[in-house]
Amino acid sequence: MFLDAAFVIVGLVLLGAGAEGLVRGAGTVALRFGVAPLVVGLTIVAFGTGSPEFVLSVQASATGNGGLALGNVVGSNISNIALVLGTAALIRPLAVQARLVRREVPVMIGVTVAFAAMLLDGGLSRLDGGLLLAAAAAYVVFAYLGARRGDVPAVTREFGAALAARPALWRAVGSAGVGLGALLLGAAVLLHGATALAGALGVSDVVVGLTVVAVGTSLPELATSAAAARRRQADVAFGNAIGSNVINLLVVLGAAALVNPIPAGGLRTVDVVVLLVSAVVLLPLMVRGSVLDRWEGGLLVAGYAAFLISLVV
Repeated sequence: MFLDAAFVIVGLVLLGAGAEGLVRGAGTVALRFGVAPLVVGLTIVAFGTGSPEFVLSVQASATGNGGLALGNVVGSNISNIALVLGTAALIRPLAVQARLVRREVPVMIGVTVAFAAMLLDGGLSRLDGGLLLAAAAAYVVFAYLGARRGDVPAVTREFGAALAARPALWRAVGSAGVGLGALLLGAAVLLHGATALAGALGVSDVVVGLTVVAVGTSLPELATSAAAARRRQADVAFGNAIGSNVINLLVVLGAAALVNPIPAGGLRTVDVVVLLVSAVVLLPLMVRGSVLDRWEGGLLVAGYAAFLISLVV
């Protein structure tokens, strides 16, 4: 079992390093080709920080471990709101300004509700996967057009400052390539360790996906949002977490379900309820001043700890 745990740790390290390289490389390439910083932050960076979930879930689905893929995404989305944004708010209260980011919250809620409805027939079919990927394409267009219409100038500068480091183009391409390689290797190592660990502990792949794997693959989002909070870039922290959640459901699970239908048998009803609540809980925040205070961040983190305890028990 210790060897299995070591595989999990090594896989998570490779995934984290790979995601960092991919985000920096792909973000720089996009900026050099004239993509708006706000679009890069809400799509490319969100996809990059969610790339561990993508690579792991697609590989898991391809090898018949759909439960691990499903648990990984559901657990990661809960973690992105409760743990990532909660921790960021504990570091510094988050005051959100961007109209575009505020529009993202209802989008995330709608996508989450649609995903939960797809599970009512027992899982995700290939048709569901195709629909999710089609919605992902619409989401990218939505983000692009929103940025074209303009947003709060201070927020646009905020996203631009967060993406300020722009190395030479060849270095950016190399960074993205190396990052992708690390992601593929890390996902393979983590998948081997996680499935073996589940067997050794006598729990389902879904439970391992919801806990160890979900927390591990959420570390890039946690690092990005925590750093943004320290730099007073609340919109970057929110945009990263919310964008990652939308992309996790649309792109990650869409691709995984297209590779192989994913049964939802190992997922508890309470897991889906917590997923929905974690999405809806941000709506009152958007209505009452767009500020996530420290005490609210503390409640989110405490709620996430309670969720993990319920899984262990």
